[in-house]
Amino acid sequence: MTEPLLRRLHARGERLTVGALPWVAPVYRAMPQVAEVIEFPFAHGGLQWQARRAMAAHLHGRFDVAYVCPNSLKSALIPWWAGIPKRVGYRGEARWGILNRRLPNPPKGERPPMVAFYSALSGESGTEADRPQLQLHEAARLQAVQALDLMPGGYYVFAPGAEYGPAKRWPASHFAGLAAQLALPVVLLGSPKEAALCAEIARLAHQQRPGACVDLSGRTSLDQALAVIASAKAMVSNDSGLMHVAAAFGIPQVALFGSSSPLHTPPLSAKAQVIWLKNDASYLPALDCAPCFQRECPLGHTRCLNDIAPERVLGFIR
Repeated sequence: MTEPLLRRLHARGERLTVGALPWVAPVYRAMPQVAEVIEFPFAHGGLQWQARRAMAAHLHGRFDVAYVCPNSLKSALIPWWAGIPKRVGYRGEARWGILNRRLPNPPKGERPPMVAFYSALSGESGTEADRPQLQLHEAARLQAVQALDLMPGGYYVFAPGAEYGPAKRWPASHFAGLAAQLALPVVLLGSPKEAALCAEIARLAHQQRPGACVDLSGRTSLDQALAVIASAKAMVSNDSGLMHVAAAFGIPQVALFGSSSPLHTPPLSAKAQVIWLKNDASYLPALDCAPCFQRECPLGHTRCLNDIAPERVLGFIR
């Protein structure tokens, strides 16, 4: 969701270096406007003061401006310690003094569209053209896909995971039912944490159509996953990071929303179809509980996703 910001900065002549954690760095390498990607050697969670100070010392004197996209305190420490003269970001978590160009936080309880939220760091207003875009070198993309014994355009991709929690996940039985009705193979992508979920989908789909799924969950790098998505006929996913990857590559996709909201984090692509029962006037009784933004359904029914039938999704990708 930060790609339109980077494209805007590049267009006005700024040379861009992005600092990113290893599991997201490949996404930034697929942005032509990014000249360099520095992988931060930080574990998830914790301040890790020593490691951040060492990285700041390594970067000292290299940059004139830092745009700090995350709202956390720790994300602003490296630019500050590195002595970068201009440090731009939202006020976030008590970052007075650490950032010297601070934008006001959104009003409490509001969740603005994230592309516009990040693009505002440039000091310019966003436009309708601010849709994330990713590009891969053609030869590398084809090589990666063929190494996995896949034929470009000859398969669908399902991304059934959502790290935030089960209230964002379409049921495994629905993914399996959809896979069984498609004429082409379905490639399942996900992290090692989602391997059990993908294995269950593959098992259920196999009962209806043997060999319906190719389960690659936990078996691909992010670079490989990007190539697989970019080469797919279409993709079906929950509201997740891979959903935004598919949108940025401009492939046909169906995005399933439940506890979260497409008003906040939509797939920004003309080829994306969003299904969200909250704004479906024909769906009764109305989902007054959505979006709840909870990890698990507080009412215990998860109707917002369970009631999306596989046949409805099938109509958009067949």
